[in-house]
Amino acid sequence: MLTDLEIAQAATLRPITDVAEGMGLQSDELEMYGHYKAKVHLEVRDRLADRPQGKYVLVTAITPTPLGEGKTVTTIGLAQGLQYVGKQAICTLRQPSMGPVFGIKGGAAGGGYAQVVPMEDLNLHFTGDIHAVGAANNLLAAMIDASLWHGNPEDLDPQSLSWNRVVDMNDVALRHIVTGLGGAKGGVPREAQFDIAVASEIMAILALTTSLQDLRHRLGRIQIGLNRAGKPVTAENLGAAGAMAVLMKDALMPNLMQRLDGGPAFVHAGPFANIAIGCNSIVADQIALKLGEYVVTEAGFGADIGAEKFMDIKCRAAGLAPNAVVIVATVKALKMHGGAFQQKPGKKPPMEEIMKPNPAATEKGAQNLSQHIENLRKFGVPVVVALNAFPYDTPEETEIVRAAALSAGAEAAVESLVHSQGGEGGAALAEAVIAAADKPSELKFLYPLEAPIKEKIETIAREIYRAGEVQYSPVAEKKIKQFTKQGLDKLPICMAKTHLSFTHDPDVKNVAPGFTLPIRDIRPSVGAGFLYPLCGEMSTMPALPTRPAAVDVDLDDNGNIVGLF
Repeated sequence: MLTDLEIAQAATLRPITDVAEGMGLQSDELEMYGHYKAKVHLEVRDRLADRPQGKYVLVTAITPTPLGEGKTVTTIGLAQGLQYVGKQAICTLRQPSMGPVFGIKGGAAGGGYAQVVPMEDLNLHFTGDIHAVGAANNLLAAMIDASLWHGNPEDLDPQSLSWNRVVDMNDVALRHIVTGLGGAKGGVPREAQFDIAVASEIMAILALTTSLQDLRHRLGRIQIGLNRAGKPVTAENLGAAGAMAVLMKDALMPNLMQRLDGGPAFVHAGPFANIAIGCNSIVADQIALKLGEYVVTEAGFGADIGAEKFMDIKCRAAGLAPNAVVIVATVKALKMHGGAFQQKPGKKPPMEEIMKPNPAATEKGAQNLSQHIENLRKFGVPVVVALNAFPYDTPEETEIVRAAALSAGAEAAVESLVHSQGGEGGAALAEAVIAAADKPSELKFLYPLEAPIKEKIETIAREIYRAGEVQYSPVAEKKIKQFTKQGLDKLPICMAKTHLSFTHDPDVKNVAPGFTLPIRDIRPSVGAGFLYPLCGEMSTMPALPTRPAAVDVDLDDNGNIVGLF
């Protein structure tokens, strides 16, 4: 089979104006970025206000493994499958960060014959949205240090400062740094750090905001630390919010691209899924739902992180509710959860063990899938399982997964062949999703916003992770009292924990009922509109592996990109 890049480069692309026209957009509603990319003005929502909304489908997954389960491939491929069976379908995705693109994970344009194209543009600079996030973030960081240098008029407590600079690259050397070492004219020396750009609160704000005015208000609410009296200091206090909004103005418009079948795809925003919400933007979904019969969107990592946050944070903010949820699984990943083999990120997969039939490990690992299905049913939405098929999956293993899915309450469990066959390979999955989305559903949030902070945390820990108890560090206990006093206790909770386990420990696979979940700290993202408890150690600046993916990326003699997956 051809590489993802070879498949993408062989595609015949439609002018993006034709894609836009085919979905009902007008030329004056586009901001062109070449022939195959465009931004869409938010005012289109006013013109389409009276049009009924399409069906809303969320794609999520089992607990991820380093093998990759194909969640983005399924999101794109399902949209292509829906189009194949005669439905007007739009997929909405997050924009990938260049850090993972050049590191281990790779891009986020899909793969095989289920891709968004041109994939080189999407995985690299795209339309500059991440650069805008970085510029706005670093402007605020610069104004914080300038304020300290110019006599500290806000009486900032340097020990309380929590706003970091960002860069859109994996760079381990920037995890812990010292700034201001240039002497009297070089600023105030202090310890600091860089985060990767998509971990910035501004990226989460971009995903959750609903208008330019809302964006400006949210940027002003960002808390960068405390003054010496213990009161919050915001971006508004520093006078930075207006200029930050100016830098983010164009980034607020969703980006329109196309799939390999020529159908539309919105790609907008890219917040981290382990410390933020891991979803694309509300504004992209709002526009897509007025233009398509079906909108297929994606939530980052496993359902315990991405789907829970999608329901309890994004859907609350957007006033939207999914009609169906698709959980992506693979036999090989379930075998890994069942203990058949181990796989470390960046290491060569043990193909002999992966390809060896192992019904016992498949059945044991299917407990992970079952828990995710049971969890999602608590939200009141029908669930379909998409089993990404591989040639070495046996009929016995496939039937074990299907039976486990149906026993746990899934409406259907369907093999997906979108990677190798595109829309045609997703037709059966599309039909199952259509049937599920037609069933009555009513979104139920996991907790009320009025509940105390601890009650919300413990509800997520008990109902989603299946923890036996939650333990709070003294720092977390202090923060809970502080945020309650500030009136932030009514914000939703965005749990920050590893994506590789239901627990806080990435080495614990499958399911682990009754464990103790430690909360070591709780931090505010007041601009984005949530509190995020930290469960165990969390890094906001990834590192490059021993052999980064960047080593394989180059230009050929004709100036074409090669080696990009």
